[in-house]
Amino acid sequence: MRVAIVGGHGKTGRAVASALAGRGVDAVALGRADWDDLVGALAGCAAAYVVAPNFHPDEPGYVAHALAACHDADVRRVVYHSVASPYVPAMAHHVGKALAEDLVRRSGLAWTILQPGVYLQNFDLSRPVPVPYDVHARFGFLDLADLGAAAATVLTEDGHDGATYELASRQGSVAELAAEAGTTAERVDAVDAPEGLRAMFAYYDAHGLPAGTLPLRALLGRP
Repeated sequence: MRVAIVGGHGKTGRAVASALAGRGVDAVALGRADWDDLVGALAGCAAAYVVAPNFHPDEPGYVAHALAACHDADVRRVVYHSVASPYVPAMAHHVGKALAEDLVRRSGLAWTILQPGVYLQNFDLSRPVPVPYDVHARFGFLDLADLGAAAATVLTEDGHDGATYELASRQGSVAELAAEAGTTAERVDAVDAPEGLRAMFAYYDAHGLPAGTLPLRALLGRP
């Protein structure tokens, strides 16, 4: 089996490729160099995992291009990498993912949508952890290895067509993660961050980004 990972050169793509390789699947990471001839790059693939670059300015357009290429390359199954809580009007990049989800659902392809929480690997727990929001805000955290395992499951096994899965390995706060690692978390200023990031931090400050752990446990068959 051959699976394409569209936008597959970052840490998300590497995690998915590693999990697929563990199942004996030929994973093909596609990047910007493949974009102009995405149909050709997808040739021979049975499925595609679609992940857009962080804060892409037009994620619906990106996903529409990928879906059209899947149709033309006769790739019949697509898994879209969205985000936990995609419809959040205060965060434009989340809304872009909500709109892209709608395109996926209406694509005519066999589809599955994954809605990952905040990556645990975003935090260096070997030292005090600075974050530009309330260190006690609640999150659904996701380990990249668990993401890869979930993606490989829905890409290679039957029964996931038309499903949307929220993914979190554990729940908690940055303060709790730091305490468990024997360090501390502290709030810092983010006044120089781009507007999109500042909007995200403000939302996290007020609401966190909760996500449930049950869907991932069910997909992986383990805690």
